[in-house]
Amino acid sequence: MTMTDIIKWDILFLVLNLSAFSIYFMDKQAARHGRRRISERTLLILALIGGSLGALAAQQLLRHKTRKEPFRSILAAILILHGTLIAVLVFLPLWSPLLLQDF
Repeated sequence: MTMTDIIKWDILFLVLNLSAFSIYFMDKQAARHGRRRISERTLLILALIGGSLGALAAQQLLRHKTRKEPFRSILAAILILHGTLIAVLVFLPLWSPLLLQDF
């Protein structure tokens, strides 16, 4: 992976998380003003496709959906899934020569 590829992935990650944060903010504002809300399903899908850190930041900073179950648990599971995937992607290149030695 080249440095350009890494920068592209970083930009995508940043955009996804800023978008998730912004949409959580819009939903919080809609809740405050009695307007039409964004569905929890949509909010969780935004987290799942890569905006989990932005969703968590919005949840904590805006105090939005902090007591709502099962929303909190599902968001926590998405964060764990993303952390696991990142760990696998980071460490897989280090493990692959060791795994191939056994064959």
